[in-house]
Amino acid sequence: MSDTAATPRPTRRIGALARLWPFIKPHRNLAIGWLVFLAISSSATLVLPMAVRHMIDEGFAHSSLATINSTFLGLFGVALVLAFATAARYYCIALLGERSLASLRAELYAHVIRLDVGFFERSRVGELISRLGTDTEVIQALIGSGISVALRSAVMLLGATAMMVWTSPRLAGLTALVIPAVMLPILVFGRRVQKLSRASQDRLADAAAVANETLNAAPAVKAYAREEIESERYGGAIARALSTARSRIGMRSILTATVIVLFFGAIALVLWAGARDVLAGTLDVGVLAQFVIYAFLAAGSLAGLSEVWGDVLRAAGATERISELFEERADITSPAQPARLPRPVQGALNFEGVQFHYPSRPDAPALHDFNLSIRPGETVALVGPSGAGKSTVFALLLRFYDPQTGRITLDGVDLRALALPELRGTIALVPQETVIFGGTAADNIRFGRQDADDNEVREAARAAEAHDFISAMTKGYNEELGERGVRLSGGQRQRIAIARAILRDAPLLLLDEATSALDAQSEAAIQQALERLEKGRTTLVIAHRLATVQRADRIVVMDGGRIVAQGTHQSLLAEGGLYAELARLQFTA
Repeated sequence: MSDTAATPRPTRRIGALARLWPFIKPHRNLAIGWLVFLAISSSATLVLPMAVRHMIDEGFAHSSLATINSTFLGLFGVALVLAFATAARYYCIALLGERSLASLRAELYAHVIRLDVGFFERSRVGELISRLGTDTEVIQALIGSGISVALRSAVMLLGATAMMVWTSPRLAGLTALVIPAVMLPILVFGRRVQKLSRASQDRLADAAAVANETLNAAPAVKAYAREEIESERYGGAIARALSTARSRIGMRSILTATVIVLFFGAIALVLWAGARDVLAGTLDVGVLAQFVIYAFLAAGSLAGLSEVWGDVLRAAGATERISELFEERADITSPAQPARLPRPVQGALNFEGVQFHYPSRPDAPALHDFNLSIRPGETVALVGPSGAGKSTVFALLLRFYDPQTGRITLDGVDLRALALPELRGTIALVPQETVIFGGTAADNIRFGRQDADDNEVREAARAAEAHDFISAMTKGYNEELGERGVRLSGGQRQRIAIARAILRDAPLLLLDEATSALDAQSEAAIQQALERLEKGRTTLVIAHRLATVQRADRIVVMDGGRIVAQGTHQSLLAEGGLYAELARLQFTA
């Protein structure tokens, strides 16, 4: 994860929950409805003790059957109102939670997916998924039920307290004396619970990151017989999460028990005083019964608040973690007033005095004083040893990064002046490691151009020599390829990537070891497809096998982030130097 995520900042406590308001605000009608039904259900509940007092003082004291009948009929009516209001309140708050969290998840994902490549290089996908999943579920539990319980308990606590004062000011005064003793543990333990809640979420995210990393590399894990080692590593992460959770649960349990003991101890003390007043004849039995019921309602509400307080603290910690993602900003963005490329795009590229180092390696330039001009429609191959800077050229063309000095232009326009969608819309990329998504074969090819119809998808597959193996599948182009294309061979995945590039039909084509996973027979067929694809467009090719770049218009030899030679295959052989040495090693091996 990013540095800010790896080292938790000082907690912002409950104030972090204010970040949720923009996601709740669009659904405020549900919130208003919930508040209305909360008021109705709370009022109905607070009426019940008054009915009990009326029944005792008027019904039992005067042996009035009519009073008892009318009281119980009234109680049934109150129960009907309470049932309807409670059901409506639950519907409103549950739907509010679902809608708010759907908005939160959608906006969080949209924000994260728009961050630049640098962010993903310093982040762990498992932790990002944890924040999108586990953290938002914690918040959903708060909005969908926790807030409802908290406010209902708060309203009932206030209402019951007010009725206690109205019923017997003296007994209410005695109760008020112990309130500070009840609130103190909430303040003392509450902060500790929140810190542990945040730590618990972090440890769960760590465990998710380990699982995501190893499950996505299952073949490598099995090839090196690391099942036992990786199981122990994941088990260790889970154990650390469990240890933190145990501390959080223990602290929350102590908080709950302390509050209940103190409050019910206070109620017992007050009831003892009330019972003495009844015996002394200064207090009616009905009044004491009414006060007792209100006292238990208040006690139950306070216990509910202490219970939900832990959920509030967990949600505050989860919101902090999510807020950290929202606060991330991409270093590579579109300019406020982007320039436009001339139409049609010709594909003339110029690297002018480019110097670049990766943020993680500031002292090691990946490109140094790099100058290269590429004519429209020219095919240029970049060759050289590993670490020469070939892939960095592609990364800068795609504006995954910007050079620290110098500039890169496309048809005379600085790449930094272009909107990112327009720039990247002019480029088709065939990467060395093909990414296959969990959809159908047609969906994966259509990744190159979303609006392509079925015939265009099939034609692209034919041109990439992919049609035959796709047609041989049970469902053809509608066959699900599995997560990360596990049902395909390396060569088949690469042909899917080439089909995407063909379908995209962009004026710039970047080929990064585009045939490295193919056998000799398939490579010969693909080379013909690539030759057709390269016609009429500017093409940059990265290749370690020099046999695949001999047809290039120009070969640029790179070493240590510099251009050390360029020319045709024959001229470079005649010149000697690094290219001739590489050719000697490959062609005489």
